[in-house]
Amino acid sequence: MFYKTIFAKYIFDLSLWTLAGIGAFVLRLEGQWPTNAETLSYLGISLIIKIVIEWYWGFARQSWRKIGILDLYSLIKGVGFATLVMLGIGFLLSPSLHIPRSIPLIEGVLGLLFLGGVRLLIRLLNEREAVQQRETNKRVLIVGAGDAGVMMARELMRHPAAGLSPIGFLDDDINKKRRYFVGLPVFGKLDDLLAVVENSVIDEVLIAIPSMSGEAIRKVVELARQAKISYKIIPGIHEILSGKVSISQIRDVSLEDLLRREPVELNTEEISYYLEDKIILVTGAGGSIGSEIIRQVARFKPKRVVLLGRGENSVYIIQQEMHRTWPELEQIPIIADARNFEKLENVFKTYQPQVVFHAAAHKHVPLMEQHPDEAIFNNIRAVENIAKLSLKYEVERLVNISTDKAVNPTSVMGTSKRIAEFIVADAARRAKDNQKFVSVRFGNVLGSRGSVIPLFKAQIEAGGPVTVTHPDMIRYFMLIPEASRLVLQAGGMGQNGEVYVLDMGKPVKIVDLARDLIRLSGFEPNKDIDIVFSGSRPGEKLFEELLTSEEGTVASKYEKIFIAIINVPDSKELEQSLKDLYTVAASYDIDKIKQAMKEIVPQYVEPKGL
Repeated sequence: MFYKTIFAKYIFDLSLWTLAGIGAFVLRLEGQWPTNAETLSYLGISLIIKIVIEWYWGFARQSWRKIGILDLYSLIKGVGFATLVMLGIGFLLSPSLHIPRSIPLIEGVLGLLFLGGVRLLIRLLNEREAVQQRETNKRVLIVGAGDAGVMMARELMRHPAAGLSPIGFLDDDINKKRRYFVGLPVFGKLDDLLAVVENSVIDEVLIAIPSMSGEAIRKVVELARQAKISYKIIPGIHEILSGKVSISQIRDVSLEDLLRREPVELNTEEISYYLEDKIILVTGAGGSIGSEIIRQVARFKPKRVVLLGRGENSVYIIQQEMHRTWPELEQIPIIADARNFEKLENVFKTYQPQVVFHAAAHKHVPLMEQHPDEAIFNNIRAVENIAKLSLKYEVERLVNISTDKAVNPTSVMGTSKRIAEFIVADAARRAKDNQKFVSVRFGNVLGSRGSVIPLFKAQIEAGGPVTVTHPDMIRYFMLIPEASRLVLQAGGMGQNGEVYVLDMGKPVKIVDLARDLIRLSGFEPNKDIDIVFSGSRPGEKLFEELLTSEEGTVASKYEKIFIAIINVPDSKELEQSLKDLYTVAASYDIDKIKQAMKEIVPQYVEPKGL
């Protein structure tokens, strides 16, 4: 069917262009119809040239319903070239072909009018149908008249079947006010949203600024709610790295959008330096952090990525995703437990990783209070295994994922991560000059496994109530892609044995998160869905810190990354303490385990009831 359509357009174009040649003679000869042998010879030669140029320039392959400037430019070049050729032939054959020299020029003008006119007519009819369809579509006000907003408006205008018709923009850039983009006006600033909705028929607001801050998004959402219209958004900058936007990317505003911050500017050269063409090992590969690290690493063209995790299903899922999105990248899935030293050494020996990201860990605070032995073996011994093997097999970079709960820890989980920082820093003291072992400390990662958001969503879907432990409970939050990208950047920094602290922005009240999520789900807090305070859980404290009282920070060359100054125990002392800790952990005596941890981390204090 496709080739039949192309052939039909090809024949139609040749017919119009030939008619233009005949018309040129009629106009030049003042109404006389060309019938003599010389005229027919000219038309025959002209037809042969048109057949070649029509095929070479591909006029028939143009989409007439969506003809654009570049298509018309191609048409002008093709017809213009044919005109020049016929002028040359007419000059060379002038002794035998008595043809007026103006004929090729007139024919060229008529050819452009005929070929271009029929295309513009078909596009006009197509757009008329689209306009009629848009009259029944939702009328969309686009927030953001930048590149993304204009591209989205253009996409919506090209695809009226999507059911959305853009009618204008809002933008805080005063230089854009009262200007027009793709034929649509900029009505004013974001603060004018209510007035614009009141004066115009608006059905939906579309936020189309990929770098827009969470605070600004929250403002638009609140104004849209006041105006009683729906609101959508296109992804953040980390989701559209290609710089392209499409209708399929339009989605509901999520809680992650409300917490969005200014995009992190990465030094890609520094990251490429230690990742490109290297063998990368990621533990906890199937987890939320590990899998996102893999996605980010893939962009820097590593030689091979080893996906290590003990959950076969989660490792399988990320492996299949990588096969789809990065089919050229060699991926080695390994089902293994980082606590198993022998199995882990086999992996290091077989694949010789040059860069290791250790993201495997137990992180549920209340569960680790009940099973501290698991925190010891999974969060501490596994790190010790990774560190020892990284030293033995001369790994160039080891990046250990830590947490803000390691600061002045009040839980088994936080204390175990603090000890893990000690282990990595101690290994760094014994590392060679070409080895860099670091830890990266950040707060809660929004949307990760075990985070509060999936729990809130499930409670809302069940009709409530939403349970919050304490009205004053606050936490630092970071989005998964942002955290993973900063981890890659920290891994590329030149220091050895450091603990890097990521800038977590402003802390957020958990109860405010609950209210936002309820509203985004279309309900009103404490009206449609109740919020109930259930009391703090074992090991929790009201707020998390990023530094201990005795720690300080040193600014790094990156605005979002700081270096924490930590006091690492003596190597022999730490080694003996770990042996004692493992022995106590094997007894499964909760009180003894906690006491042994406190001997390594004196700052560990169990919180009193809140």
